[in-house]
Amino acid sequence: MDKIEPALHFKLMAFTYKFRDFFFPRIDVLKEIGIKRGFHILDYGCGPGSYILPLSELVGENGKIYALDIHPIAIDMVKKIVKKNQLKNVITICSDLNTGLSDKSIDVALLYDTYHNLSEPDKVIKELHRVLKENGILSFSDHHMKENEIIDKLQNKGLFKLLKKGKKTYTFLKLT
Repeated sequence: MDKIEPALHFKLMAFTYKFRDFFFPRIDVLKEIGIKRGFHILDYGCGPGSYILPLSELVGENGKIYALDIHPIAIDMVKKIVKKNQLKNVITICSDLNTGLSDKSIDVALLYDTYHNLSEPDKVIKELHRVLKENGILSFSDHHMKENEIIDKLQNKGLFKLLKKGKKTYTFLKLT
């Protein structure tokens, strides 16, 4: 089981993300992936929900966003975003590993600045592989890791292959 950050630490992190998101809008990160209307997206480790609004716009009303985090405060923050903006395509999941999603039900999984904190990263990668559709995309970013470490960790089990490196993310293709 992964460790839950203390509430104060989490709230301070969420506050600093507001500045980051103002100067570096999350839509610019998401544009690297090629998300289309109707896609089903899993934001694994969604934190305070920085990607929820731009994801909702990209996938449209026929798409779906699953926002997963281990921290109940993160889930509450996402629920507030959902309520305030009357989003009907967002479902929250409070979990440290299992998504509860069906096999091959997700077009794109986001794993941003989470991997380095995972106590069982291989299990998380297997879970993401399980829920991704054939030719599904794992969009990965973790500023705590070097490029060769990222590529090695995600390709070494034969579940994913690097498709492209963007300015902010690495795009991995699900292998069958």
